[in-house]
Amino acid sequence: MKKKLLLLSAILLLGTAAFAQSQKSMLYSKDPQLAKNKKLVYDFWRSVLEAGHLELAPQYMTETYIQHNPNVPTGRQGFLDFFSKFAKARPIVDTIKGPLIAIVAEGDRVVLSFKAVNRDPKDPSKTYTTTSFEMLRVENGKIAEHWDSALKE
Repeated sequence: MKKKLLLLSAILLLGTAAFAQSQKSMLYSKDPQLAKNKKLVYDFWRSVLEAGHLELAPQYMTETYIQHNPNVPTGRQGFLDFFSKFAKARPIVDTIKGPLIAIVAEGDRVVLSFKAVNRDPKDPSKTYTTTSFEMLRVENGKIAEHWDSALKE
């Protein structure tokens, strides 16, 4: 039993390290500006959105941040007002928690692609896998705009 537990622990530890390494490799770009933009978005996502450290938002976001999600107000203050209703600060971890598939950067845009598992609307006992996307625009070293496919709630 102890051997199985040790083996399982080792597999989980190695899997976590591999996951962290694979996310870190997504930050690479031959273009140093694109790599910098990817890292900015990656750090924002981990620190502000996932870890709930809203006090760090000014470090990552322009004051005039434009939000295209119909459920979240535009402007950095609108973002803060919205997320402060349910964000709880937690430790910032080294990787994005969501099942990140890719980080793609072109020009001033960075796209995060995530695996999403949803309930089948025709049979709620089943699920299906799809992909979701978040696109952010970087301006002068800060996040200035965000798009996603959210529908109005």
